[in-house]
Amino acid sequence: MSEVIQTEKDFTIDSIPEPGKIEDVIFSLMVNPNLSSINYFNDFGEINISPDSIGNNDTDEIGLFDIDSNGTKMAMTTHAFHHHLQNDPQKAIEILISRAARKMVCFGATPTAISAFLYHIDFADPKGHYIASCAKKGLENAAEKFNLKVSDRKIRFDHFSEHGPMPATIIVSMMAKINSDENITTHSFKQKGNNIFVIGRNVEDIGSSEYLEFYHEIPNSPLPKFDINAEIEIQNAIKKLHKLNLIESAGPVGKGGLFFTLLRASIPSELGFDITTSAETRVDSFLFGEAMGRIIVGVNPEKSDEFVDALSELKVPFFALGHVTKGEIRIDDKSLGYIDKMTVGV
Repeated sequence: MSEVIQTEKDFTIDSIPEPGKIEDVIFSLMVNPNLSSINYFNDFGEINISPDSIGNNDTDEIGLFDIDSNGTKMAMTTHAFHHHLQNDPQKAIEILISRAARKMVCFGATPTAISAFLYHIDFADPKGHYIASCAKKGLENAAEKFNLKVSDRKIRFDHFSEHGPMPATIIVSMMAKINSDENITTHSFKQKGNNIFVIGRNVEDIGSSEYLEFYHEIPNSPLPKFDINAEIEIQNAIKKLHKLNLIESAGPVGKGGLFFTLLRASIPSELGFDITTSAETRVDSFLFGEAMGRIIVGVNPEKSDEFVDALSELKVPFFALGHVTKGEIRIDDKSLGYIDKMTVGV
């Protein structure tokens, strides 16, 4: 474990060269199975999966359940994490729960309950006790912060001791309430011309990103930037925007960073985006970094002033990113083609 920690502490973003061509990075990452919304081994349909269907699920990996005849629904999402459970399990599970809660709040659901399962723990090893103890603290802290009920046994353990050096993995399942269909706001862009904003701070960070692990082949790096109080702040802001009916789409920046979050928002409606990166941040960090606490929203131009006023009043950080196009993808005035091109060969 000490070797892993030392490697992570030694890592700096300056040790990674900035890419010459962003399009080369994008099309390299397109073949990363972690950036595809299709799980080929968990599809029970008889119809073959087409690459064109990637990202077409407008609920973005959230399951919906009808509860009663009054229109009450429940939503469920499941997330897994194995990064840094050996040396920072408390922060790792807090990040995982924050991700799940952010996704639910974007959707218009109210997170209510959570359960957790910790895999590959050997209690004959002191590290196993350390991981379990800190994971429990992280679960309890995040549940309190997000006002979640926790299953009675908190973390259910699966004991492994004879299976070799399997990495510890935490899986959480979150349930949320939806009072009516009117509250649902999906991640997909709705119409050409909508303004795109990012709620949250832009930071220089590529730690534990798919970009760093898949493209640069660096498996050990610090956890992405994370502040649980900032998470609560932006999630409360999204709730307010939902009530004021000021956003038409909302999706948390997740795997693959800002670019792949935009791509997932574009594919269902075959729309595109025209964005401008920050001159103060490395372009690879801006597009592919996976720092926590950021949400991409689509706003009708007629409501943009109200949107800006609402966030300014809440004193929540945000910035304008660009606008939705008819299908073209543009970054810093350079065209990368059209949305259909982004699914070819995936």
